[in-house]
Amino acid sequence: MAHDSVDDAHTRPSGTSDATVAALGKLSEALEVVEEARGHLYAFHRRCGTADLTLGEAVDALRDAGHHELADRVETDLVGRNILAGRWSFQVVEEYDDGYYATFREHERRAREELMDGRRHVFEAEMKEDRRTAGRAGHAATPEDSSRG
Repeated sequence: MAHDSVDDAHTRPSGTSDATVAALGKLSEALEVVEEARGHLYAFHRRCGTADLTLGEAVDALRDAGHHELADRVETDLVGRNILAGRWSFQVVEEYDDGYYATFREHERRAREELMDGRRHVFEAEMKEDRRTAGRAGHAATPEDSSRG
C-alpha cells in the first residue's frame, strides 16, 4: 500500500511493495543496532585507556607511599598490557570498523540503492505519516512545515 510521505527524500519509489519497504526497514533497524554496538565499543576503548592512565597514577601513588615492590609488580604486569592477545582497544576498534562494520554498512547501502533508489528511512517516514496528527502543533511533516502544524 503506497503512503504519502513526509518529503521526497523519504518517499518510496513508484512500484515498491510494502514487503520491500518493511524488509529494508528491518535491515536499517539491524544497522542501527550495529551502530549502537559500535558506540559501546568506542566507550569501551575510552574506558580501557582511562583505566590504564589511572592505573599509572595508582602505581605512582603506591611508590610515593613507599610500596616500591608492589608498584613495580603492577607496573610491569598490568600497565600497558594488551586487553586481548596482541591488541590494545584501539586495535579492536579498528578491526571492527574495517571489517564487520564496514561490510554491514556496505550491504545496507547497496540494498537501498538497488531497491529504494538510495532513500533512507522510508519505513520510518511512512510510520511518521501514519501516526502524526496533520495540522496539530508538534506534528508537522517536515521542519519547513512546522509553522503550519
